[in-house]
Amino acid sequence: MRRNDGSVKVSVVVPAYNEVENILPLMEEFSRTFARTRMNAEVILVDDGSTDGTFLKARECQRRFHFLRVASHQRNMGLTEALMTGFSRARGRIFVFWPADLQYLPHDIPKLVERIDNGYDVVCGWKQGSYGLKRLVSFFYNLLSRIVFRVKVHDLNSVKAFKRQVVDDVPLRKDWHRYMVVMAAEKGYKIGEVKVKLHPRRFGQSKFGIWRVPIGFLDLLSVKFQLSFMKKPLLLFGFLGLILILLGILAGGVAVYLRIVKDEGFRPLLYLVILLVLSGISFFALGFLAEAITSIKDEMRTLARQLSPRDRPKPRNVPRSGQRARFPNKKPDRPGSKETGGGSS
Repeated sequence: MRRNDGSVKVSVVVPAYNEVENILPLMEEFSRTFARTRMNAEVILVDDGSTDGTFLKARECQRRFHFLRVASHQRNMGLTEALMTGFSRARGRIFVFWPADLQYLPHDIPKLVERIDNGYDVVCGWKQGSYGLKRLVSFFYNLLSRIVFRVKVHDLNSVKAFKRQVVDDVPLRKDWHRYMVVMAAEKGYKIGEVKVKLHPRRFGQSKFGIWRVPIGFLDLLSVKFQLSFMKKPLLLFGFLGLILILLGILAGGVAVYLRIVKDEGFRPLLYLVILLVLSGISFFALGFLAEAITSIKDEMRTLARQLSPRDRPKPRNVPRSGQRARFPNKKPDRPGSKETGGGSS
């Protein structure tokens, strides 16, 4: 990830997919907010493979608004990938995720940044307003997340502000942007929230679909597994294996009782005993194997800390006779994306 060059305090990352009508009004709102607050900020708009001219409109706005920088994907790659592209190009010490649909107005950004300046590492926006079916889905999603992850935040899937080191420290996979907050909390970062106004959508169409509900639920289970049971996998697999073996013993006791006391045989019960016991042993084996993988992973993490870049010896670039010195090559951009730079504020 590109380092903070000291000239920008806040980098606002705006993923956009088919939001051509919202780009110019949104940039005007950003311009008014930055001028009023004198915030030293940049906006990185990531066009995520739009087909309606969003990228061309963003390039047009870039010539007018000096704080705007534009990147694009060749195809639609999803919100998480768009955020990662924006974060990789950001130069500020505070990152802000802001949608392009104008349902959130930039005049709320200073409230998030102020909480970061007051000592918080992550600040979430708590939506205030009506948003139809999404409100019911969001309520149950956030309720379940608070129960599962024990993060006392009302809204995990709204606008957010992060310190740079949080984004560097939190792993992201497809659709895991919803869980950046809980992963940050798991690592000990301080989480806060502020109320933000949710406005009705004026242009374009919502990208919300009912299919996101099962995907979000399965992602929730995946993140919970990564944060909890992958640290002590035998706790999960061993517990399941123990239950299955106990059930097998219980079924075996019933089979013995039927044979000795009732003088009756029930062969399917014998098969059930075999199935339960073997399944229990298999789960124990999986648990031990997962523990071994986790141990190797921890050793690699420890080794990586010991060989962190600041501790590694720096190679000397000594030019040969008649040759110019070689310098480290610039890290290539993320595949499938391109950027057009703008001036910094």
